[in-house]
Amino acid sequence: MLSFLAKRLGFGLLVLVSLSIFVFVLFYVAPGDPARVIAGDKATPEMLAQIRANLGLDQPIYVQYLNFIGQLLQGDLGFSYRSQQPVGELVLDRLPATVSLVAGGVVLWLAIGIPIGVMSARRPGSLRDRLGVAFALAGISFPTFVLGMLSLYLLYFLPTKAGILLFPPSGYSPFTEGPVLWAWHLVLPWVTLALVTAATYARLTRGQLLEVLGEDYIRTARAKGLKERAVVYRHGMRSAMTPLITQLGTDIGLLLGGVIVIEQVFGLAGIGNLAVSAVQNQDRPVVIGIVLVGGAFIVLANIVVDIVYVMLDARVRVSK
Repeated sequence: MLSFLAKRLGFGLLVLVSLSIFVFVLFYVAPGDPARVIAGDKATPEMLAQIRANLGLDQPIYVQYLNFIGQLLQGDLGFSYRSQQPVGELVLDRLPATVSLVAGGVVLWLAIGIPIGVMSARRPGSLRDRLGVAFALAGISFPTFVLGMLSLYLLYFLPTKAGILLFPPSGYSPFTEGPVLWAWHLVLPWVTLALVTAATYARLTRGQLLEVLGEDYIRTARAKGLKERAVVYRHGMRSAMTPLITQLGTDIGLLLGGVIVIEQVFGLAGIGNLAVSAVQNQDRPVVIGIVLVGGAFIVLANIVVDIVYVMLDARVRVSK
């Protein structure tokens, strides 16, 4: 197990190093003045001189990259000259909103998608199966921003027009200000994220479980007289969980890097919202920081997925 974990950590580290090289070349080595790119077109000569000194642009490229890596290892993601704040502080300030949105969305979409997929797989061709397939197709086809705007219209605008405030229009309330207020601000974003993503998990669960339930060991379990519920959940779902975990790890890693559409629709001050603002303002240090943080989340999520593989499926050989 330790050897397996060491190999996965080594591969994840290699991916992060590759990402750092790509970002460094893109923003610091590409044609143009890196100081001008970072500070923007309205930067003063004094600011440009300060940035060149801070980045060591008069030094060889490899020295600049080593300094860049050294700052990252110390948790220094750079400095935003437009907002006059360290990038790390900006990301940390926005991280709770994104983590809260993703955490609640994960719980909801698993609670919705997996049961629908299991229901469809247990009775293929039945009315329940057709309803489950229809839900999956509708969810996959429905744009996230449309569902978000629709939920705002039906659950905020119309009730508010009638003098009833069911949900707040936008914004994020920190958990420290009260769990109820925190959840109240996130219910609509959670539901929007969950409904869209649950469709994918319902379809994936159905497909995998249908395949597993046709295996010989499942027929053997039924021949031994096990109840259908035990066959499905104790034996079938254990094997069907592997691709679900792969999808879940990928989704969580990507979403923690920024739930851009939902954060924009509901006015949540998360990493996705910060990324959009940074691109619009051409705040390159913030863009670099968000790319690196997003990459780290994806690598970490995939390492956790690999570990869970070993715990769930004995057929996975950790020696490889």
